[in-house]
Formats: sequence, C-alpha cells, structure tokens
Amino acid sequence: MIAFFHLLRKRMHLLLLPLLALVLAACEPAAMGGLTGGPGPKIDASRPVPVALLVPRGGSAGDNILAQNLENAARLAMRDLDGVEIDLRVYGTAGNAATAAQVATQAVNDGAKVILGPVYGEAANAAGVAAAAQGVNVLSFSNNPTIAGGNVFVLGQTFNSTANRLVSYAKRQGRDRIVILHAQDVAGQLGRAAIEQAIARHGASLAGAVDYANSQESVLAAVPRVKAAIDGSGANALFLTTSSASALPLFAQVLPEAGIQAASTQYIGLTRWDIPPQTLALPGVQGGWFALPDPSATQAFSSRYSAAYSSTPHPLAGLAFDGIAAVGALVKSGRSNALSSSSLTQGAGFKGASGVFRLRNDGTNERGLAVATIRDQRVVIIEGAPQGFGGAGF
Repeated sequence: MIAFFHLLRKRMHLLLLPLLALVLAACEPAAMGGLTGGPGPKIDASRPVPVALLVPRGGSAGDNILAQNLENAARLAMRDLDGVEIDLRVYGTAGNAATAAQVATQAVNDGAKVILGPVYGEAANAAGVAAAAQGVNVLSFSNNPTIAGGNVFVLGQTFNSTANRLVSYAKRQGRDRIVILHAQDVAGQLGRAAIEQAIARHGASLAGAVDYANSQESVLAAVPRVKAAIDGSGANALFLTTSSASALPLFAQVLPEAGIQAASTQYIGLTRWDIPPQTLALPGVQGGWFALPDPSATQAFSSRYSAAYSSTPHPLAGLAFDGIAAVGALVKSGRSNALSSSSLTQGAGFKGASGVFRLRNDGTNERGLAVATIRDQRVVIIEGAPQGFGGAGF
C-alpha cells in the first residue's frame, strides 16, 4: 500500500499541480470596492466586445500546455455565441504575479471590458488590483476563495461548493453527525473551514475534527484519534479533505483496519475519488461519497474539444469556456452594463463546460455538482447534478 501511495503521488503530480497551486497561493483579496465588485465598463453590444484572456504562457512547459488549452477552450466557446461577437485578446502572464499585473494593466489600456484568468491565486489577485481602478472585473481561473472579493471572481470549483453539496446530501440521508479529518497545511485548513460552514448552513452537527501533518507517521497517528472521536460522539460520517495524490490511499487502508466501517460511518471525500482510475480499487473508498461536475456536460465538452483540437482537454480548460459562456450570455442581453458585478452575479447563473454555475456576490461561485459513490470499483451517480438554479439569488 505504501508503494502504491507513492506511485499515485508521482502519477498525479502533473495533473494536480495547477489545482494545488490555486489553493496554496493564499493572499489578500483585491477588495477595492468591497464585496460589490467592479461596476464594469460600459459596452456596445452591437459591436465586438474586447475580452482579455490571461494565460500562463511563457512559464514552464506545463504552463504553456495549459495556456494553449485555455485559449482553445475559449475559442471553442465563442463558436456558440449566437449574435454576440467577442474580440478575444490573449496575454501571457508567465505564471507569476508581477507579469500578471503588467499585462492586466495593458489589457485595460487596450480597451478590455472584462478579464478572464489568470490561473494562479497570486497572479489573479495582482491582476484584480491592477484592473480595479478602472472598474474592470476579473473572472479568474483560481479556486482560492481567499482572493475572491472586490472585482475578483473565482471560476474554479471551490471547497465551499463541494462541501455544501455533500453535506446537504448527507443531511438528507441521515448522515448528519460529522467528524472532519484534515491536513494541517493551507489546503487542509481551507477544506476544514468549508466543511464546518456547510455543516452549520445545513443544520448538521460537527462531531469532532482531527488534524495531521503531511507525513506517513502523522497519518498513522491520526487514525486512533479519529476512532476515538467517532466512538465518543456517536458520529455517523467521516469527511476527509485529502486527495488521491496525498494521504487518501493510506487512510483508505488503515481507517477500515482500525474498525471504522462504512456500514456505520459514511466516508465522504472533499476531492475527486475517481482520479486516477487506480483509486477506484482501494478497499476503503468503496461506498464512499464524493462530488463531481455534471458527467454529461463534462463529456460533451471533452468530445467537442477533442474533435476540434485532436487532443484531450486539460482539466482546467473548461474554465475558459465557462468565462466566455458567461460573458456571451450577458452581452446578448444588449445592456450597456452587461459586465457589471450585478449582472455577473445574476441568480440564474450560466451553462458551462461542466454544467451550470453561478457567481456569488462575495466573488466565489456555486457549481451544479453530482453526488457519486464507488461500487465494485466503478463510479455510480447517486444524485444527479442540478440543471439550473431557478433564479434564486444569494
């Protein structure tokens, strides 16, 4: 199992590095204008609308691949815009904050009415600060809620969105006394906070929290503490923040061995438990719950992207598609203030590459997620993703 743990970590490194960087780059939000966001420059919907796309081109080889995928996805989305013309202008950030601030300033001076990207948290924050004085909103590809606010919105799937979906489902299934198992690092702390907020929001009960350092010794030492927390509180669910690239494979072995059985304690994951496919074979994840984007929408986007570019899209590529889809839907209204924060946060939301989503007034987002489980080493959807939000606001 330990060898498998390290093998998964190695295989997942390239896939998850951008995702982890989004969370780990915590910084203060670009809060100019408070939580109301930027008013947005006036637009003429009858003419092509200048949109800036900030991608990590000029950085590492992996960043350059991601940059091309984001641009491809944005242009793919532009094909769907009925009666709306986008003047897409692409700028490379080299994956760093200083360059992101420079090109965001250049984009605004070039006439951009909204900025899509950048990817990494610090770069997105810097771009937001640079664009704030002109009231230009930034739809970043980060999933880091600490940078959201002011004129900065995050398009990436957040821990809060995932935790809310899963706690809501758990509550309705009677699994409402929850112990949280989380790492001591930034991602683990953000995950714990998201789960705690979801527990409070949905009327569940926090039955305890157990932390651990990112080492094999600390992971093993956490197991008896988890068992004691569950036994002492009568908890009926255990919510883990870890991923397949970190401690999940080890926990999936040692937690059941310690007597924490899924029949009495529902395992729930804040991360995807179906990536990579080898994870599905772990005994401890059988019957566990996790959330994932709308499978039908995700497959449709992947198929269209592959047909257009003869390659599989990067896991983050769909965020650029989402940004263009949102901008196009708003511009189609014909309103001169279509790209203001009040328009961006419309309650009905938008349809994107992985299903429906909407932006919140605090700069974060909510995504329509499906709830899945693992049975006989296969993913089974146990509650489908919502197809709309019904116009409800926040």
